[in-house]
Amino acid sequence: MSKVSVVEVKTADQLKKFVHLPMDLYKDNPYYVPSFINDEINIWNAAENPALSYSEARQFLAYRDNNIVGRIAVIINHKEEKELGIRKVRFGWIDFIDDEEVSAALIHTAKEYAKEKGINTIEGPMGFTNLDKAGMLTMGFDRLATMIGIYNHEYYPKHIEKLGLTKEKEWVEFELIFPEVLPEKIVKFNELIAQKYHLKVLRFKNKEEIIRYVDPMFDLLDETYKHLSTYTPISDEQRKTYKEKYFKLIDKDFIVCIADAHDNLVSFAITMPSYSKALQKSKGKLFPFGWWHFLRAGKKNDRANFYLIGIHPDYQRRGVTSMIFKEIFDTFKKKGVRFLETNPELEENKSIQVLWQDYNPVNHKRRRTYSMKIG
Repeated sequence: MSKVSVVEVKTADQLKKFVHLPMDLYKDNPYYVPSFINDEINIWNAAENPALSYSEARQFLAYRDNNIVGRIAVIINHKEEKELGIRKVRFGWIDFIDDEEVSAALIHTAKEYAKEKGINTIEGPMGFTNLDKAGMLTMGFDRLATMIGIYNHEYYPKHIEKLGLTKEKEWVEFELIFPEVLPEKIVKFNELIAQKYHLKVLRFKNKEEIIRYVDPMFDLLDETYKHLSTYTPISDEQRKTYKEKYFKLIDKDFIVCIADAHDNLVSFAITMPSYSKALQKSKGKLFPFGWWHFLRAGKKNDRANFYLIGIHPDYQRRGVTSMIFKEIFDTFKKKGVRFLETNPELEENKSIQVLWQDYNPVNHKRRRTYSMKIG
């Protein structure tokens, strides 16, 4: 058996192979959900990805006997370094066959890149920013993946830990089954909260009515998470990109917005029908026929995913999350949704997890980033 070689991606053909590798690696896996292929290609295009204006990145493919056996990307986010003083090489898009020589060669590539840049820490898997996918799956390999979570084989973390990387951050995900009827005490509590703080739920007739609230939503995200030591504010360019990338998939009925008496947004939450099976059927392509699977998933689906939540600090711990959940319940009841899967939440983020506490949440997935100091 020949030695593993790692080659930097330089051409469009190599990038295509880099993006398509997981499709081959997981072709017989019923739990893997592909990303949108065009989005994966555009991530490495500075004209499409605003994070590249303040980051540098490289992609690599691992070969053995002329066969692609792995991949990895390395990233330095200079904005993170400038604003938070964090100097590290992020690694992501890491996939490999069950061969320790391959995983070792990929991690070695990340370490060498860090040394080249005079940086002594690597961490991953993670993307360019806080809103990108992060965390290697360590539990829940037999559960269907979501659009916003990385899926990987069970042997991945074993390889990484054997190479000496250790846990840096841990995320948990929950699944819950909605009751047929919301308890009366919850309904009354919501009415009291709304009256006490003069809050109201915003109703939207169409997507266009939501547009004026999109930027306030991003502002709320910044306000909600700015206390986290690893959080960097969302740039104007990122806002524009996320609007264009995800707005077309959002159903107005799955957005909850709560405003005060002056119509100022104080909280919002975004859920979406689960598009996991649609992505599997479409193989990560909207065209020519993939859009049909997404259309069907949006209209008839008993499963949904929780994506984002923002709550102004002045209204945290005041019962506003209960109002959000009441609205989510009412929407899901009308739509026939029974199951909700949360997005990855930092294990210590109890303020978010309390949102689910009355609905018997089951922790069905875990994921983590791994880091290593380089001597």
